[in-house]
Amino acid sequence: MTSLRGRVAVVTGGSRGIGRAIARRLAAEGADCAITYRRHVDEARAAGAELEALGRRALPVPLELAEPET
Repeated sequence: MTSLRGRVAVVTGGSRGIGRAIARRLAAEGADCAITYRRHVDEARAAGAELEALGRRALPVPLELAEPET
């Protein structure tokens, strides 16, 4: 993977599981990350702190992607 310094990644579901692992990898490659979450605010904050510990900027963002009721 090439260096991602100066890039920003948006990772949906970045607070847990595969999304968190992807955010961690992107941060390790130099990307700052916005990580979205639906319910797990504490895990999102912990994921953000983990990315910041790698020297990257992180922004946990609450986001509901379900279709609105009609």
